Amino acid sequence: MKVQPAAFLRTTLPLGIDLLEHYDSGRYHSIWLPDHMVSFWPDSIWTPEFTDLATASPSPHRHLDALTVAGAAAVLTHNTPLITNVVDTVRRHPAMLAQTALTLDHLSDGRFILGLGSGELENTVPYGFDFSKPVGRFEEALAVIKLLWQSDGPVDFEGSFYRLEHARLDTELYDGRCPPIWIGANGPRMLDIAGRYADGWWPAGTFTPEDYAAKLGTLRIAAERAGRDPHVIVPAISQLCLLGDEGELEEMLRAPLVKSILLMITALDLRRLGYQHPMGPEWRGYQDIDPGVLTRERIIRFCDEVDTRAIRDILPCGTPRQVAARMKGFCDAGMRVFKLMDYSGMAGLKFGATSAGKVREAEDELLRLVEGVAA
Repeated sequence: MKVQPAAFLRTTLPLGIDLLEHYDSGRYHSIWLPDHMVSFWPDSIWTPEFTDLATASPSPHRHLDALTVAGAAAVLTHNTPLITNVVDTVRRHPAMLAQTALTLDHLSDGRFILGLGSGELENTVPYGFDFSKPVGRFEEALAVIKLLWQSDGPVDFEGSFYRLEHARLDTELYDGRCPPIWIGANGPRMLDIAGRYADGWWPAGTFTPEDYAAKLGTLRIAAERAGRDPHVIVPAISQLCLLGDEGELEEMLRAPLVKSILLMITALDLRRLGYQHPMGPEWRGYQDIDPGVLTRERIIRFCDEVDTRAIRDILPCGTPRQVAARMKGFCDAGMRVFKLMDYSGMAGLKFGATSAGKVREAEDELLRLVEGVAA
């Protein structure tokens, strides 16, 4: 399998659906659609005092339903697969996910891929969803989805989280094939589940090629144990980065929203690089973010304590050529599909205006560096 970039279709307002023709041009392996109720950015610093982005958008949380947007994308494109990146199994019942995925697969003529994860605090707890035992719930949801896709007639299921009694999903599979499932997985248990179920994989919180290779190895061992060909699982990555020259980087790294990138990083990951996390030694990154309750005072103190060298160490930062060179290590470790998530736009509107061009330049450079690489 050759190395290819993925496109990223925003599911926030303003919606960039006008870009779909470009995304469907053949350049991209797939089009990824994020699924959130809220973003990771704290409300308390989304104000003109801290960022001019607040003059363009009243909130960082203007999210639309990713599966609905996927339906529009399905009928407005003709070639490129569509992937949710990712839908959690806390907010959506697996029977509904199974039906929705089949619907989208029919709308897209077999191009839909169901990207799933176990969920995050910010999208679940504020809305009253039960976020206890998310991995167990996730594994059981996968079993229910597969059961409904693969069964003829009514089925029964009795689990710890879900119960089916004479349930049926008689909608035919598109072209007789279940929609592929891609899984966001990082820890040993999730990697084991992904090895048994996944057709594609993203890590969540993998910042070095060595770590990526180790987790991909764990995933493939799990697939082999399950009697699967481990090389049918597509290794992917959604990689945060900062694209700019040295002067631009210095300015970006002073911005509170860029410093807030560290909220997504665990204290454990920072300790491995020799840094203490400003949120304390038990901070779990994505799992602990609730932007609505991170007070202004706490975030200002956090920003004052951020050592921006940690951001440079943990993320690819630099010119498109420099970022591509760093990303080549992930290709050498087995990664085959990538999306560079340039967060320089979080430093302000002027950086956002040049971000797309820099991303494309970095993509082209990385493809040049890995020309001829095969799985």
